Amino acid sequence: MNRRLYKKEKKKSSKKRKILTISLIIVASMLISLSTYAVYLTKKAELAAGNAFQIAGDREKSTLREEKVEPLNDNVSVLFIGIDDSEERNQGDENSRSDALMLATLNNKSKTVKLVSIPRDSYVYIDEVGYKDKITHAHAYGGTRVAIETVENLLEVPVDYYVKMNFDAFVDVIDALGGIEAEVPYKLLEKDENNKRTVQLEPGLQELDGREALALARTRKLDNDIERGKRQQMILSSIIKKASSASSFTKYGEVIDAVGENMKTDLTFDEMKSFFEYIKGGVPQIDTLSLEGYDDMSTGVYYWKLDEESLEETQDLLKSHLGLQPETSNISDNESDTNNNYAVDDRP
Repeated sequence: MNRRLYKKEKKKSSKKRKILTISLIIVASMLISLSTYAVYLTKKAELAAGNAFQIAGDREKSTLREEKVEPLNDNVSVLFIGIDDSEERNQGDENSRSDALMLATLNNKSKTVKLVSIPRDSYVYIDEVGYKDKITHAHAYGGTRVAIETVENLLEVPVDYYVKMNFDAFVDVIDALGGIEAEVPYKLLEKDENNKRTVQLEPGLQELDGREALALARTRKLDNDIERGKRQQMILSSIIKKASSASSFTKYGEVIDAVGENMKTDLTFDEMKSFFEYIKGGVPQIDTLSLEGYDDMSTGVYYWKLDEESLEETQDLLKSHLGLQPETSNISDNESDTNNNYAVDDRP
């Protein structure tokens, strides 16, 4: 072979090896960085979970369960409680009313989720006080434990775990994720997290930051509690979708910081990790349900009176999804109507 050609080929080969070596070093560095970040996140999340852990009263498990369930092996339910314990209301964590109640049942075999929103003005029996009242008051009467027990009595299914967050965490988590995509049904003028009427939204599918999403979740002047519940379900689903995306991995540290002291749960860190099985293949199927009913002002106080037939269908569906009885219900959701006027919410 010509010596000049040989040297040229040798130079090319050497250059390729250098490029390959550099590429391997870069890839290895990235993997090490990701691994280090993953370890960091795990430790950070474990610490946050430890700080957030709180048993609801003396409740080790639901009285509707013979033994404690395990998320990795059993069908389980989780009650999401949203509260407003702002300084302006001056009610504190355990004395505040619940502003949002959503029960999720998770089927371990199908990896599906049923999500039912409970209207805050639902007229239900509260065992703690011995009479019927708005379900939003249950938390004020006895904190997390009473809220859980009231939901169990209403839906006749066990509440295995709870997650309680205040508005600060709600806003900060969405901001940490870089916002969420949501459908705004109408023009809206609403209060922000500081109870100042500063949030204005136009109808349509759009990106919302934390304060905008909170305003959309809270407003209830233009429609009713059923539609409000559907909006909250949509927003929670959007948060799950965004958090499940690969692009959010680098934001998990900020999400954990956002939760901080603003969340309480009786889920241990290991139990929390079990739920990642539901998002391994992407966002799970989430079926949203509503508790149908009607407005009632016959006593001079507004209540949402639940439709008994619809309630029984929902109870059957949740029991079936948890494997507590054979599947018997064909309940379905109805699409909501919207209009295009600005809403100003002055209800307490």
